[in-house]
Amino acid sequence: MSTAPSTHGNQEAWTSGVALFNAGHWWEAHEAWEPLWLQAAGAERHFLQGVILLAAALHKRWVHGSLTHRNYHKALRHLEQLPPGYAARTRGIDVARLRHEVWEALHDPARRPALPLPDGSGIL
Repeated sequence: MSTAPSTHGNQEAWTSGVALFNAGHWWEAHEAWEPLWLQAAGAERHFLQGVILLAAALHKRWVHGSLTHRNYHKALRHLEQLPPGYAARTRGIDVARLRHEVWEALHDPARRPALPLPDGSGIL
């Protein structure tokens, strides 16, 4: 089973996606993370699919005006597959807080969820 990215290229792709996500460029974050997802297995694959779907939900809401939250709920199904504490150990992410912040952002354009950068800076 794969865990957090172990190669330099994977770390760069993750970091690039985080920076894009934090800047509100959700579709671009999705695109940055997709190659990682394609290579991942197990919990890491569920984690990446979950954050990709959260980014897609935000993109569809604030770029396309979609009032449905289908991608958000699909993301939750993937994030619920994670072992307890997985995202906190591998990425420094509190999944419950991320879920809450994305849900709030889907309803308020002034809210912007943010992910921590691998250097430890960031919010979640």
